[in-house]
Amino acid sequence: MRSSKLLLYSISLATLLVSPTLQDSVKGPQRPLQEPAPVKFVEDVLLNDDPANYCKPQGQIKDACCDYQSIESIQSDVFNKIQDLTRTKFFRHYRANLWKDCPFWNEEALCTNRDCSVATTDENVLPIDWRKDALSAVQLPSKGSLFQPFEKCTYKDQDFCLVDDQLDSDNVVYIDLTENPERFTGYAGPSSGRVWKAVYEENCFDIVHQMTEGCKTCNNIMNLGEKPITEKKIEKTGFAHVPENKDDLHQFLNDLAEESDGGDDSNDEVCLEKRVYYRLISGLHSSISIHICDEWFDRNTGVWGPNLDCFVNRIGSHPERLQNVYFTYALLLRAVNKIGPYLDKYEYRTGSVEEDLKTRSMVHDLIESTVSCPSTFNEHLMFKGPKAQMLKTEFRDHFRNVSRIMDCVGCEKCRLWGKLQTVGLGTALKVLFSYEDKSLDPVKNPDLFERGEIVALFNTFNRFSESIHAIKTFRKMYIDKMSPKVCSKFINI
Repeated sequence: MRSSKLLLYSISLATLLVSPTLQDSVKGPQRPLQEPAPVKFVEDVLLNDDPANYCKPQGQIKDACCDYQSIESIQSDVFNKIQDLTRTKFFRHYRANLWKDCPFWNEEALCTNRDCSVATTDENVLPIDWRKDALSAVQLPSKGSLFQPFEKCTYKDQDFCLVDDQLDSDNVVYIDLTENPERFTGYAGPSSGRVWKAVYEENCFDIVHQMTEGCKTCNNIMNLGEKPITEKKIEKTGFAHVPENKDDLHQFLNDLAEESDGGDDSNDEVCLEKRVYYRLISGLHSSISIHICDEWFDRNTGVWGPNLDCFVNRIGSHPERLQNVYFTYALLLRAVNKIGPYLDKYEYRTGSVEEDLKTRSMVHDLIESTVSCPSTFNEHLMFKGPKAQMLKTEFRDHFRNVSRIMDCVGCEKCRLWGKLQTVGLGTALKVLFSYEDKSLDPVKNPDLFERGEIVALFNTFNRFSESIHAIKTFRKMYIDKMSPKVCSKFINI
């Protein structure tokens, strides 16, 4: 019975027609996550019969302008550059309010686990222009300056997210992101589930069931329940143990698969704009889960490191989650590429002329590495036709709401990274959909982006780059586990 169901997913990604706009959608129900064949896709991620080019996800990325192989190639080219950039003074210091009240429900006190805590940075060690006294000043900067730290943040129509206003609260602090890495903290359960439930059920255009319709491996994305698995497969971590035998992998992945979220009788269509929105939310959720699995704390050994069972159970056995990580990376890459000319003239004001020049050079070098690649996402296909403005406003307002929901996260460190990455994605959307290329000039339009938006955009791009890097790590771990003697000489990630 299951084999016959899986035949429904045998259509290749490359042969599918993608509806470019809301008005040009093809007729009949669409099942956006049914391709490629779910279990086959996951098997391709973890293994391949050709040891010289194994476990590479294949085919075109749905709703993007590139394929999986291209994204992995680009990610490899820029990985070290974005890693180095996010360690610089400008990009590693982020300003946020981690103690806002949840605006939607009464959330209990923040997690008291020491792994949940965030170490803040004393403002006195930061450049004068970044400190609150300077940001609160009423005077304007000298004529011709590209850096305008004195203008109070406003909630503009172009903004896709809510950025913490440094002038409204003493609770806004600076955080050194390198000292507060995103990793496993133990935060889970009803509090975490409630956050994602609010994101998916109330702020995703009510299309979750349609987006996962016909997908037999799409389990409950809000982590509110898992399909029971036989006890002999469960380890103390709570994850089903990944088999070492290749022949057992197919059945293992099928065992993890749940029934589809949606029925097969819907005649509704999901337009491109709403699909893109859903894929971004799913990609963010999946990327965060990958970070947790990649930075897992083994309580038995006291060592941090990648947890293969965590990855396969949470992400690897659900192809739509993997696909959406690659999709979101493609969109972020396009936004980073588009904002390049703006940053070529941007003043970083790190307190050191030498540091400013170094930062500008590193940003330019990173973006130049992406310019040579074909565009990975075409933003011009979206928001067309008579209902375009209404749909764009709804899209924007939903995402703004998601950024506010991050203040309901009950773990301080999880809240930090949730807020930063929603701002990062919101900034990417702002770059793509609020401004034409010619308007991205800090001389003519010096106040388009706050410093925090730029920091968040590049750190979010780095987090997704690390997610794809982690997928390669888990790939290597599985190949080593399955046949270490045969595969070790072929692996070069």
